[in-house]
Amino acid sequence: MSYVFPPPAPVSVPVVGQAARFAVHRIYCVGRNYEDHAKEMGHTGREAPFFFLKPADAVLVAEAGSTAVMPYPTLTSNLHHEIELVVAIGVGGSQIKAADAHQHIYGYAVGLDMTRRDLQNDMKKQGRPWCIGKGFDHSAPIGLITPTAQVPDIAQAEIALQVNGIDRQRSTVAKLIWNMAETIEQLSAAWTLQPGDLIYTGTPEGVGAVVRGDTLTGTIAGLQTLQVRVE
Repeated sequence: MSYVFPPPAPVSVPVVGQAARFAVHRIYCVGRNYEDHAKEMGHTGREAPFFFLKPADAVLVAEAGSTAVMPYPTLTSNLHHEIELVVAIGVGGSQIKAADAHQHIYGYAVGLDMTRRDLQNDMKKQGRPWCIGKGFDHSAPIGLITPTAQVPDIAQAEIALQVNGIDRQRSTVAKLIWNMAETIEQLSAAWTLQPGDLIYTGTPEGVGAVVRGDTLTGTIAGLQTLQVRVE
């Protein structure tokens, strides 16, 4: 088969203990999935889950032992961090029941849903889609994926983000409003999940701005640390 121009190489994420990499298909994100974060964004209660997408090539990979470099994005003066547990799908499907969701999970990683908050807020006020606030280049930093068998207690894990060594966000995965299995059930009712899909499951309270020169360190107990420097 020929192409009018050479297709780009697949976007991929390294896997702990393996030479083979995880090829990314789509990036799904869950909005307002921790109660205290929902409150800080002006919302309350356990609302029905909602989703937005980022392009697969929004991934910014922090290779093993390295710090990923994120260029400060254009058009914004209010770039926010959102630390998240990322679920990597290994077996696709639609209409997946929560009780069966674990069979579809390949592994987990630490991720950041970086957000041009000023652009997002502007779009919200105008009632327009806020893709420009979420789906920009390098907006989905991610660390190494750890296979499920190596993190049996992930549902209770501590999740935290430090900026220049100072705590910004700290919570536990157990505080997800919609847990991972429920999220997969809801998501797979709307889309057919595919191997290679990444699900950014939501962020706890404490989101805030970062500037050029800041170093972000994201941790989730049992997973590889994610470190990103904004330039």
